[in-house]
Amino acid sequence: MPAWQVVLRYLLLLAVLALTVGPFLWQLSTSLKGAGEDIYRYPPSLVPRHATLDNYAGVADIIPVWDFALNSLKVATTNVLTNCVGAALAGYALARLPFRGRKSALVVFIMAMLVPVESIMIAQFVTMRDLQLNNTLIGVLLPGCIGAMNVLLMRNAFAALPYEVEEAAYVDGANAWQRFARIALPSVKGTLAVVAIFAFMGAWDDFLWPLIVLSDQSKFTLTIGLNFLHGTFANNQRLVAAGTIIAVLPLIVMFACLQRFFFRGVGEGAVKG
Repeated sequence: MPAWQVVLRYLLLLAVLALTVGPFLWQLSTSLKGAGEDIYRYPPSLVPRHATLDNYAGVADIIPVWDFALNSLKVATTNVLTNCVGAALAGYALARLPFRGRKSALVVFIMAMLVPVESIMIAQFVTMRDLQLNNTLIGVLLPGCIGAMNVLLMRNAFAALPYEVEEAAYVDGANAWQRFARIALPSVKGTLAVVAIFAFMGAWDDFLWPLIVLSDQSKFTLTIGLNFLHGTFANNQRLVAAGTIIAVLPLIVMFACLQRFFFRGVGEGAVKG
């Protein structure tokens, strides 16, 4: 490969890295700068002269950020559990169990991905209201407890497993539950990690649906709480940046813990033609 192509490739990679990681580093730098530093100086400086954590304490003094984070953690953790269990069961049934209407069920899941979430929010809200679940964390969780994309990921992962292994277990007398729990599920841990990451990120970052359902401030999730912080203190970008880092940090920690399974799971659950 010519040297200029290598240089061009690395320049493109550095540009993509700057576009993706740059905003996060800028927010982190802003959150650590004290009141005496000019965050709008030119040329900009990413390294704070006198790093401080006062901005993070200031966020906690203004809004109950840790209560909001706990509410988000409850919703996100439960969403991970329901998606992992529900998507694994549904995906295994679609991939391995013969039943009438299996192809039609698969088409329904694919079509569900094509429906914009905004187009069904009114119907979802009316349903939550009729069930008396509005202004509850259960009402926030329920519409996203099992995602169609997650079901299809698990279905493709199970479909890629060799049938001979299950057939041997069937001859030995294993029923469907035993084949699912002891043979199929341990073989798709990577895809299960992908589902867990997607479910956690979707629930943690969700803003519009909790804003519609919740009205009691004590039940607000972190995304809604930080929106109030931004609206009240729009001129103090240090506090806004500190709140943003608080919101992003759990996602970074989770991905760091599951990245080994994530990249393996992308291959397991890849759509095959």
